[in-house]
Amino acid sequence: MKLILAIVSNDDGNLVMRELNKARFSVTKMASTGGFLRAGNTTLLIGTDEEKVQEVVDIIGKHCMKRKQIVFTPEPFIGAVGGNYTSYPEEIETGGATIFVVDVERFEKV
Repeated sequence: MKLILAIVSNDDGNLVMRELNKARFSVTKMASTGGFLRAGNTTLLIGTDEEKVQEVVDIIGKHCMKRKQIVFTPEPFIGAVGGNYTSYPEEIETGGATIFVVDVERFEKV
């Protein structure tokens, strides 16, 4: 048995969970925060047999959209003393999923 931990954007979390449920996978949802933007994420926990791991990964990949987002990045003034900074817009890519697959030594449902 395997445990899949998928960290997805809050924007995609409910859709991914719904699609996994449609495919008959049980999913536990946890709210989480982190990453470069300190944005809200959804961490999904999915327990499955080893032969179904790729099916789960494919469903997650299909429904986690990459997006472009504008962030304002601080940049110090050249020659500035004392930490004077200005901001400039920068386009970055967000979204997608980070997936971990780990072995499960024991599983019980009580």
